[in-house]
Amino acid sequence: MAGGRPAYTILGLCFVLALVAGVDRNNFKTCEQSSFCRRLRSLEPQTSEFIVLPASLQQFKQHITLSVLHQRTKHEYTLKLACVKGNVGGTFHLQVDEKQPLSVRYRVQDALVTPEPQYSATRVESSTGTAITVVCPEVEGIKVTVQVAPLKVDFFQHERLVVTANGKGMMRFEHLRRKPEPKQDQPDEEQKGEGGGGADDQPADDPGAWEENFKSHHDSKPKGPEGLALDFTFPQAKVVFGVPEHADSFALRHTATKGTDPYRLYNLDVFEYELNNGMALYGSVPVVYGHGETNTAGVFWLNAAETWVDVFSANRDTDVVSSLVNLVSWNSQTEPPAVNFISESGIMDVFVLMGPSPIDTFRQYTDLTGKAPLPQLYAIAYHQCRWNYNDEKDVETVSVKFDEHDIPMDTMWLDIEYTDGKRYFTWDHHKFPHPVEMIHNLTALGRHLTVIIDPHIKRDGGYFFHNECTDRGLYVKNKDGGDYEGWCWPGAASYVDFFNPDARRHYADQYLLENFREQTERVGIWNDMNEPSVFNGPEVTMLKDNVHHGGLEHRDVHNLYGHMQLIATFDGLLRRGEGRLRPFILTRSHFAGSQRYAAVWTGDNMADWGHLQASIKMCLSLAVAGISFCGADVGGFFGNPDGELFARWYQAGAFQPFFRSHAHIDTKRREPWLFPEETKLVIRDAIRKRYRLLPLWYTLFYEHERSGLPIMRPLLAHYPADVNAYAIDNQYLLGDQLLVAPVLEQKQQRSRDVYFPVRGDGGEGGGDWWYDWDTKVRHSKAGVEAIAIDNYKVPVFQRGGTIVPTKERIRRASTLMRDDPYTLTVALDRDERAKGTLYIDDEMSYEYRRGQYLYLEFEFRDGVLSSRKIDTTANYKTASWLERVIIVGLGKVPTAATLYTDATGAATGRLELERVGDVVTVRKPAVSMLDAWSIKLDF
Repeated sequence: MAGGRPAYTILGLCFVLALVAGVDRNNFKTCEQSSFCRRLRSLEPQTSEFIVLPASLQQFKQHITLSVLHQRTKHEYTLKLACVKGNVGGTFHLQVDEKQPLSVRYRVQDALVTPEPQYSATRVESSTGTAITVVCPEVEGIKVTVQVAPLKVDFFQHERLVVTANGKGMMRFEHLRRKPEPKQDQPDEEQKGEGGGGADDQPADDPGAWEENFKSHHDSKPKGPEGLALDFTFPQAKVVFGVPEHADSFALRHTATKGTDPYRLYNLDVFEYELNNGMALYGSVPVVYGHGETNTAGVFWLNAAETWVDVFSANRDTDVVSSLVNLVSWNSQTEPPAVNFISESGIMDVFVLMGPSPIDTFRQYTDLTGKAPLPQLYAIAYHQCRWNYNDEKDVETVSVKFDEHDIPMDTMWLDIEYTDGKRYFTWDHHKFPHPVEMIHNLTALGRHLTVIIDPHIKRDGGYFFHNECTDRGLYVKNKDGGDYEGWCWPGAASYVDFFNPDARRHYADQYLLENFREQTERVGIWNDMNEPSVFNGPEVTMLKDNVHHGGLEHRDVHNLYGHMQLIATFDGLLRRGEGRLRPFILTRSHFAGSQRYAAVWTGDNMADWGHLQASIKMCLSLAVAGISFCGADVGGFFGNPDGELFARWYQAGAFQPFFRSHAHIDTKRREPWLFPEETKLVIRDAIRKRYRLLPLWYTLFYEHERSGLPIMRPLLAHYPADVNAYAIDNQYLLGDQLLVAPVLEQKQQRSRDVYFPVRGDGGEGGGDWWYDWDTKVRHSKAGVEAIAIDNYKVPVFQRGGTIVPTKERIRRASTLMRDDPYTLTVALDRDERAKGTLYIDDEMSYEYRRGQYLYLEFEFRDGVLSSRKIDTTANYKTASWLERVIIVGLGKVPTAATLYTDATGAATGRLELERVGDVVTVRKPAVSMLDAWSIKLDF
């Protein structure tokens, strides 16, 4: 939900009419309309006006500090450099702040796993009049050199320069200052700040420096101009990617051209968003990666204010696009790629992720911001939603219809119409007179319910939660100190100040069963409209000069607002389940670290092929930024998809981490059985594919919590030397096991080009072996291959050398499959070897963190498939067993198979073998997944 329903006011009606025509770019700022971006943006390299004062060097046990001087204003800043503890491969923390600011500048809280970064020993290796070199004794081979004049910071990995800060000389840092008194003979707009010349010391030359207007909205800027910018170059890279959320290519385009806007990070409610541009959307994760054949490095710019990111790309003449062509321009580039971060306020708070591999760099980022906790299994199954299911009967009928048509489904969703007049934590008892009974009826079928709760609170004297927030002072304030009032779905609304600990606690309390009684502990929560969306606000959001708890200006924390709601919601659900049940939350707004609390979806997309294609690009970008639990509204939120688009979207969605169909209130009903039979059967097949693979999905989510690695991965994650793979974002990897290439083009009914990547060692044929998931046909050469498709075909390939677990008995809901048997598909590599893992627990509680789980490794080697526990101290009992083993890639035909268990070490019996073509199936080993066992093939 987010767009297109009357708010019972003329304003709301105007908003709805605007939705019909799609996004209006005029409602959202360009860089030229944003004063600080216009003022601080540089398009060409410049000479930095910042220098280091070498005599200021101070050496502490875990960090060093230096004074930095702006040469013209003589204003001083403090540079802090430290080695981050515990990062594999190494991470440096770089901070720059005013030495003596007029007031404390905001530093982002709550994004990192720990309130403060954990540092290791940081030592000065050498210091001269021209440079200071810093090393991390606990991490071999990384160092930093700080050049004195002009200021430049070089980061080295084993003597290889991987990142340079201020290499282009674009650093800017507007120090806080008092607004000059207007002279009697000069109008206000001609007044200048103290100092003379340049963006760093004379921002009053810009008409929006001290106050700014956009359309009918005024921003008072009580602290005046305080922008900052810093560029980063990636000398070893050919491509840069990251900085979600944007509906654009995975590989970032060149933007540093007059007339082209930078990528914008500013959480906004943008319905029917456009494709292939850097407009701001619902979330902002300020991390970027530079990647080349020999190194991957990253920069995490920890700033929650409005931020623009210019990209200096290798491809300046053409956009980077999803293609399967040889991108020779990356091989012939003359300059390495770079980015320039430009933020409105705050400090320079930067983590440089040293790599050296993509996997190392992704892990370094999630070490800082956290991993997504393992969700309940049902949360990664299929979800059915629309705005809105009308009443209890409608919910029951839809659930029954899924059973009638033999389509599994785990969760029904309710949008805002279930509430009493858009008052959250209430029900419309005319439409839903027995909500708890309705929830229990779903639960009895193995299903769940998720309901929406937004941050805007209806200003109604008869609404208990509004009165409590008013009486306790828990709302965001306007610049004059009164409760801020904006417009959203209820009409007049105020917004909970989630930066206030008391407000977060009181909001979280509302989820407890003793308060919100008409729910159960198993109900999921959907936090929407939390950018925050304000229909009558500037750019459909909150005023920047609003004030939060502790005197924080909204401009400083805007991109964190939704994240703070998630913290409160997660706390409420955790306490609602008495610490036993894992909460399920879906959010639209997000920031760095939001993965610790919620899944994310890509917002109000449209029912067209371009938005289907964008769903993969957007989720890939979010995945490498720590947010793996991502999906898009299947079918498109706005519009009415035809049967072909709808079916292909289901096929794509079935192979993305979050799998939910959703639609706008004004669209036609689109449950699968409302389409022609052929379309329904294709959709049914796609959903059932998802359920078969749930053991793999669940294992990948568990391994994400352990390692922090993405679940959806770009090809470069495992094929870093394959230049041709860098820009490919119409296919991807799930873990390192599956290559997924959904059909994304209209009327593409005969074949789909798939790129099989090149291994780093070249190897025989240049690539890994890949086995078609459906046919088991082997593809052994790297490069582009046309894969035959039909209406049912989703081109998915298992990598040789892996073992994938599945469950083949599909039930109405995943919760009913818990003790069902497993099938293992063993795909052999050129050496006839393979490995895989399987994770099992109770699928809903936190008991796995107390050792109640089973984590297994399977290995096929020398004709023997064996199973062993990875964590031998874990102790979980399961009734599940091994039903079948499918082996592909054997060079010769086995004649028999023998099962051995660890009870006696002796053979327990011969097993039934079946061979069809190149596929060998071992039937009914019937061994418990708890046991150590092996199956030996005889030839």
